[in-house]
Amino acid sequence: MTTGANPGSEAGIARPFDAVLLVAFGGPTAPDEIRPFLANVTRGRPIPPARLEEVAHHYDRMGGRSPLNELTFRQRDALAAELARSGATLPVYVGMRNWSPFIDETLRRMCDDGIRRAVGVILAAHRTEASWQRYTGAVADAREALGADAPAVEYAGRWFDHPLFIEAMVRRTEEALAALASDGAAGDGAPPQLVFTAHSIPSAMAESSPYVAELTTSCRLVAAALGRTEFILAYQSRSGSPRDPWLEPDVNDVIRDCARAGTRAIVLVPIGFVCDHVEVLYDLDVEARATAVAAGVRLARAATANDHPAFVRMLADVVRAQVGRG
Repeated sequence: MTTGANPGSEAGIARPFDAVLLVAFGGPTAPDEIRPFLANVTRGRPIPPARLEEVAHHYDRMGGRSPLNELTFRQRDALAAELARSGATLPVYVGMRNWSPFIDETLRRMCDDGIRRAVGVILAAHRTEASWQRYTGAVADAREALGADAPAVEYAGRWFDHPLFIEAMVRRTEEALAALASDGAAGDGAPPQLVFTAHSIPSAMAESSPYVAELTTSCRLVAAALGRTEFILAYQSRSGSPRDPWLEPDVNDVIRDCARAGTRAIVLVPIGFVCDHVEVLYDLDVEARATAVAAGVRLARAATANDHPAFVRMLADVVRAQVGRG
């Protein structure tokens, strides 16, 4: 992770922040980008070719593209406007780890624009090696390649329990609950079961990070704001070897277990994702929905944070807090 004074500052004194860098996963924007994108995502990892083809077909079913890039740029534009409204006018850049605009491309552009010191915001709420160190490492590598003129990047604090992040997810969940109520899905009077989901990761990776603890805290806070004390945290989108232990339970197993226990309606809340993309649109809206139909359970899926106004205000808040610390 790159912190501290920017290169070239006099006597090591850091200059004021002059930009924001949003760091995101990235996604293909056209059918011919799908397989090159997947090659970037899995480089250096032993993912079976059959699994890659399976995921490629998921993108095909979703229209041959991911909405993640478009949504991230909407977040960027909304954040820039929110910062300007509060008097903290800063340009906001986007760097993607797995697709264009790549992190190194964005840092080079920032350098050309005269940016010297930026607040970095990684668009993942819950920290683990896959959602934090790989991103900070990519930024560090890009800065090293640029040399002494590279902008310094100092990262905003954690926000998995930020009240505005929680508010955004509460509002998204309320929308899904309202959709079920309008369908009469909980006709027996029982409230729908809340099932939060996040990307599964290897158990060994989870044990060396605060990932599960942070997820659990986010779920508890959203549930409490909805007047609930009970919820289920499930995992999705596993991609590793079946021989290796990954976080469980799988969301499809949870849906079947809930059905066997008499549950008639479920709201899925993808708390572990901040933008809709194929692992939400396919793994939940297609696969999990098919599981629910087969099990006789009514299902609604809450939207991710995307560019919800409360989420945008949260991004602005963590940026302003980092500027204040700087």
